[in-house]
Amino acid sequence: MSLESFHMRLRGSIRPRTACSGALSFQELLPCLPFCTVVNSKRRLQDKESSVTTPAQFVPVSQLTRSARSEEAVAKHKKYLWPSVTNYFQQPLVADRGEMQHLWDVEGNKYLDFFGGILTVSVGHCNPKISNKVSAQVNRLQHTSTLYPNEHIVALAEKIAQITPGNLQQSFFTNSGTEANEAAILLSRMSTGNFDVVALRHAYSGSSALAKLITAHAPYRKAGVISVGISHAVNPYCYRCPLHLKYPDCEVACAGDVENLIQTGTSGNIAAFIAEPIQGVGGFITPPKEYFKMVFTIVKKYGALFIADEVQTGWGRTGKKWFGIEQWEVIPDMITGAKGMANGVPVGLTVTTPEIASSFQGSNIATFGGNPVTSVAARATIELIEEENLLENADVVGKHFRGKLEELQAKHSLIGDVRGMGLMQGLELVKDRKTKEPAPEAATQVMERARQNGLLIGKGGLYGNTLRLAPMLNTTKPDVDEAIRLLDKSFSEVRN
Repeated sequence: MSLESFHMRLRGSIRPRTACSGALSFQELLPCLPFCTVVNSKRRLQDKESSVTTPAQFVPVSQLTRSARSEEAVAKHKKYLWPSVTNYFQQPLVADRGEMQHLWDVEGNKYLDFFGGILTVSVGHCNPKISNKVSAQVNRLQHTSTLYPNEHIVALAEKIAQITPGNLQQSFFTNSGTEANEAAILLSRMSTGNFDVVALRHAYSGSSALAKLITAHAPYRKAGVISVGISHAVNPYCYRCPLHLKYPDCEVACAGDVENLIQTGTSGNIAAFIAEPIQGVGGFITPPKEYFKMVFTIVKKYGALFIADEVQTGWGRTGKKWFGIEQWEVIPDMITGAKGMANGVPVGLTVTTPEIASSFQGSNIATFGGNPVTSVAARATIELIEEENLLENADVVGKHFRGKLEELQAKHSLIGDVRGMGLMQGLELVKDRKTKEPAPEAATQVMERARQNGLLIGKGGLYGNTLRLAPMLNTTKPDVDEAIRLLDKSFSEVRN
């Protein structure tokens, strides 16, 4: 049956909120039904109880139809890219263009983007204040490598030295957060003469062999990851305390596990401690206010360097401060950055003190790191954040956002925990608030419904049950209110 014939037949045989007549078989309906309807239909056919989701309203066929462009892109993605490169959504969204807070797919559907390509579009899709400068630089000088200095890499490094805390004055540029973290670990081992590194459980640091060692999520550690030289302490996951304690009565006992691990799981002499101030892929796990100060004291006791992985939390994301670790009043020995630093242009940063930087042994180059185009994009992004006072905006709008999310929590029992800081907020979904049984299926369904309602959000957490919400730094309160309206609608369309 052709798609056109199917549409004509479907319009004549299905009405909103009614079951299908006997005219069409399930197999004929399957490609065009809403995902949740397909799930429920399959379960009914298999005589299984459906307890995950119920569609609240009929979704018009026009909203489910995919264009030839979209079908071709998805088919070629499956054919030519590694199967491990997964996509969101039952029917992957093929993006066509973006403008500030919004994204359009190739079918012309408009979405309010509250994930920004994994916290990477920090000041708006195709923001002309960034893209115009990038375009001009592409047409002037695109690449030289670090073998030749250029004005743009110098200007960017100078700007970073001005906004970083403490004496973090010298930068090394790469292409991604993975490379930035690799460089930080390498330099810490050179600087201290030690090899062992302490990280946290539920951490995510990238996709290279070393970054996978630092990562503490089983799905990202499959095959070929040999745990040598990296040890993981329990993380400050207050909602699911690994020590079965409760804050603040616990006196932040999880911080003490870092010292216990150094004493029992390493040589006792470590090169570095590395952590995300708020764990990103981990589900926006946010430590208590005392945590990092306590850990910093322990790390220094053993002569190690403190590395703040700011790939997701940096550049004002948490509000008021440039870097997330500053919210805990800690000045690290190194900061790594990427993602939102250049508003979508690939970039990686490892910045440290002159003393530590000078301990690098041997030669060092970067073919693409700090290239003129990337440097222009990153500097323009930082300057725009300054000029538009977006550190303050992230704090003010972030607090408004948090309040609205807590109102949703009071309304929808699926939401077990609301956490985060600034414009980096997470909702952990549970089947039961007392048992805290994770609800990953519901999280997937809320994402699907949000997409169909015009809102893009992310997902994370070890159990895949945490919704990640990270709008651009120039998001307004009306943007937040619209997102909350769409989220509320989406939760209402999914039941636990």
